[in-house]
Amino acid sequence: MAKGSDTEYKRKVAENYVNIVSSGDMAAIKAMYADDAILEDPVGTPVRAGIEAICEFYQQGFDIGVKLTLSGPVRCCGNAAAFPFKLEMTGMEIDVIDVFEFNDAGEIISMKAYWGME
Repeated sequence: MAKGSDTEYKRKVAENYVNIVSSGDMAAIKAMYADDAILEDPVGTPVRAGIEAICEFYQQGFDIGVKLTLSGPVRCCGNAAAFPFKLEMTGMEIDVIDVFEFNDAGEIISMKAYWGME
């Protein structure tokens, strides 16, 4: 079975993601994503394509001390995982749902974040 379709694998990636982002671990971020992955955060904003653009996005969050906390169960279907979490930074808290799509090797090929200022 390919990693990208393995439910337990996808669940662990999502659970680990909140810790990786909160700790500012860029090496782990790079290891999670395929080189040609895309990121849309939030949905409706310009897509960041490729690992370098994705790392620049995360670095901005690391620089301002973003912390994530899983706030519900990870849901898996097909090659995707969706999960809710709280994003905290100075003076702000946002409820977010991320959706990861995986390739057969278990790398994230697409990340979409659903949140709004409301």
